[in-house]
Amino acid sequence: MPHSTDRAATIEDVARAAGVSRAAVSKVLRNAYGVSPAMRKRVGDAIDELRYRPRVAARAMRGSSFTLGIEIPDFGNPFFAKVLLGATGALVGTNYQLIIAPAEAGNRVGYRAIEALVDQQVDGVIGVAPLVTKEWLEGIALRTPVVMFGRHDLSDGYDTVAGDDEQGTLAVMDHLFGLGHDRILHFTIDSVENEEQRHTPHDVRRRTYLRSMEDSGRGDQIRIARVDDSDDLAAFAFDYLRDAVAAGNAPTAIFAAHDELALAALAAITELGMDISVVGYDDVPMAAHPKVSLSSVDQKGEEMGARAIEMLLERLQGRTDALHETYEPVLRVRGTSRRPPVE
Repeated sequence: MPHSTDRAATIEDVARAAGVSRAAVSKVLRNAYGVSPAMRKRVGDAIDELRYRPRVAARAMRGSSFTLGIEIPDFGNPFFAKVLLGATGALVGTNYQLIIAPAEAGNRVGYRAIEALVDQQVDGVIGVAPLVTKEWLEGIALRTPVVMFGRHDLSDGYDTVAGDDEQGTLAVMDHLFGLGHDRILHFTIDSVENEEQRHTPHDVRRRTYLRSMEDSGRGDQIRIARVDDSDDLAAFAFDYLRDAVAAGNAPTAIFAAHDELALAALAAITELGMDISVVGYDDVPMAAHPKVSLSSVDQKGEEMGARAIEMLLERLQGRTDALHETYEPVLRVRGTSRRPPVE
């Protein structure tokens, strides 16, 4: 008998669809010893087809691991230290321990790291993986609570927490326009620009930059410098700006998609002896150092990291509806953004 779509699937529905006993489904869910690969596939296929979500009570039967996993794409980016600080702070006073998994090298997509955490039977997962597909995440969320960090997609099965990248970018652009800048370069990481990326933070910032330049009548001044985040960022910025000077089209301001890029741009500007304003994104701790004084967008990474943990704990306590929360960013204006030099 086909499963009715007007109620949640039960373990009995899964057993019936897989042609096995309820006990066999329970063994698969508990990852019990002795389950054959064929049995695991039959039950897994039935779970995916019926979109079965194990009840919290069933999870408790197998025993909580009292661990939560977080996948981090780049340990070199100090913004993620802020996220981890918020996450670990939210666990104080609980019985839970955080397990950190780095995304795979290269494109740092995150599939393998998230799968590794799930295989370790953590009780919930936080992912910082903007390029992992929504469909794949929905499948993971059927079995393990998931909170995705920095994603703007709306899902049915997992939660999201993100900064408002559009508003943050608009604040940067309005600030630079107000100072009198027209030749504004957007320094960003490379992007495939496929449909799956249209909701990533960097793509939202890039598209908002483009719209701001066009809407303000500065469309002819649009410039985007793209770099792979595994490259030497400072060397790339130096070469780009040196060539721009040689071509006679150097920018008067740079909007960097995150603070690592902004700091690389500042290093190149200093080495070249140029006067170019720079605004970053993330407001990492170094940005406020008096010797740096980087203007940057504070997207409240520590608060978002704490909220991601709270969302997982709410899921473990029984919440089933998906939450999608957005934090309002704040532009911190400091010494690296000023009026353009008189030509």
